[in-house]
Amino acid sequence: MGLFDTMKEPVFLKENSSAVEQIEKLKECYEKVNDEGKTLIDNDIKLLEVGIYGENQILFELKNSHIPMAVLQDVYLEHQGLTAQIDFMIFTKGFIFVVECKNLVGSITIDNTGNFTRVFDYGKYKKKEGLYSPLTQNKRHLDLIKQKILDRQINIIARKMAERIFEQSFKSVVVLANPKTVLNAKFAPKEIKNSVIRADQLVEYIKRTNASYSSEPSSQKDMLETANSYLKAHIEKVKDYTEKYNEYLIEEKTEQPIQNNEEKIICPKCGAEMIKRVATKGTNAGNTFYGCSNFPKCRGIINIKN
Repeated sequence: MGLFDTMKEPVFLKENSSAVEQIEKLKECYEKVNDEGKTLIDNDIKLLEVGIYGENQILFELKNSHIPMAVLQDVYLEHQGLTAQIDFMIFTKGFIFVVECKNLVGSITIDNTGNFTRVFDYGKYKKKEGLYSPLTQNKRHLDLIKQKILDRQINIIARKMAERIFEQSFKSVVVLANPKTVLNAKFAPKEIKNSVIRADQLVEYIKRTNASYSSEPSSQKDMLETANSYLKAHIEKVKDYTEKYNEYLIEEKTEQPIQNNEEKIICPKCGAEMIKRVATKGTNAGNTFYGCSNFPKCRGIINIKN
């Protein structure tokens, strides 16, 4: 134990989610796509907002934990062509917790073989579906971290020691962040049952797990150094969040102002002045037409016979 340990509260070395940036990009893209694209964007924004809500639930619990620890949110790691997008990494003097956040609606059941199923209301009916195991997803994150650590070792003995330390130090935990989620893990294997918890159980889980640490805990200085090493390894990815909506983009059109000797054309839908345009894409490319000046709020057009 460090002689100069002074931390009393958690320290958040990285507190932001790429989902927030993604939502802003989608909102900017919204007016550039057709109605089908707008529907897709609306659905994707709802899913992203659900994820943000879940992560905020975890942040609330951690900020009010009064546990000296370091927290990284939304960590992106790469190694040998593999990638891991980790919701939270929590560094304590005993363990490093790799957290997968799930904001699921309905009742979650884990059977005796570790399979996840969900039952939820679907209109007037109840729908049952299988879920991809979030523990499997988190295991892939841990496998990447483990391989990244082992590949830094210079010989077999060092690798064996590093592997043993890894198995003792890292803990995988899935947090169900929706307070209305019902978890039924009565028949789940013990190691799985102990790794899937609700958000309001997270702080107690960390305390209980740390209390089981059998070796001499590290100092707060070492804990912070380890956390900062993963912060340094984090990669800020520049992503084009709107690429998937390219096929729904509204055709760009060149505008031709109406000449002074031309009669002004009024939109039959909203009464605004219309503008002569030339379609540059699609089957009508090269054809001229009148389009409403209030586009995209109004989509009134008058075709011109060429």
